Amino acid sequence: MNWISEWALPKIKTLFGAPREVPENLWHKCPACEQMVFHRDLERNLHVCPHCGHHMRVGARQRLDYTLDEGWQRIELPKAPQDPLRFRDQRRYVDRLREAQSKAGQEDAVVVAHGAIEGNRVVAAAFDFSFMGGSMSAGVGEALVTAARLAVLQDAPLIVFTASGGARMQEGAISLMQMPRTVIATRMVKEVGLPFIVVLCDPTTGGVTASFAMLGDIQIAEPGAMIGFAGARVIEQTVREKLPEGFQRAEYLLAHGILDMVVKRGEMRATLARLIGLLRLPERQPAPAAEPMLSLASPSPEGPAPAA
Repeated sequence: MNWISEWALPKIKTLFGAPREVPENLWHKCPACEQMVFHRDLERNLHVCPHCGHHMRVGARQRLDYTLDEGWQRIELPKAPQDPLRFRDQRRYVDRLREAQSKAGQEDAVVVAHGAIEGNRVVAAAFDFSFMGGSMSAGVGEALVTAARLAVLQDAPLIVFTASGGARMQEGAISLMQMPRTVIATRMVKEVGLPFIVVLCDPTTGGVTASFAMLGDIQIAEPGAMIGFAGARVIEQTVREKLPEGFQRAEYLLAHGILDMVVKRGEMRATLARLIGLLRLPERQPAPAAEPMLSLASPSPEGPAPAA
């Protein structure tokens, strides 16, 4: 028996206290400037790097927490077929889907909620890029249609935060059919005169960009967000030209008229509240009935003139 390891070391640990376990995620490395940021500072700054201003990706529920007033409620979404094509590559699609659902704690890549922004009632849908790249499936299409119907029912603006790689390849043509479905959903909102606002987050590409994401009454993007249809490398190989600096970034699209504004995450809540207030002005009240005009001429002292 080794008396040092069996007897002496336990006594020393008891005397001075065992070493405390340190969590591994106390510090985060900014992918842009590579500076280390303390996790509490990062959360306080809404996951925006305090050194370079890089907007890091956040989950759907985090984004709703940052934007909506406290007390927002998540909407239960209709169930969609989970594996309509029985797709399989290296793994079964249903296994990939269950793994993503377990990690994200949600059924699909979109979370729909209703609440308020600085007292203005809204319905909001937020994509989660960590859920299979935020890809658009039958479940995502059903979620956006549900959000549009709820907005019409509650007479509230619809706000969608996009972060997606496009259509979900494991659902084939069924996924592609969600493009016209989501376009119809936006028409439902617009036809009743409700605002439809899209906030394009990093990244927004593929079939999401080619459908509802570019149909907002107001198009907003976060700084540095990558927005486009095909990737830059594919475009360069197709046109055989070098693309300009910052191509497919939010600032480039704003300069070329694709976007209405680029808003920092810390200012997004106040900006959305101001836009909703402008787009939802109360209807003008009918003007009061005009009173009969009095004659400014002084009455004759002799009374009214006799009729001829």
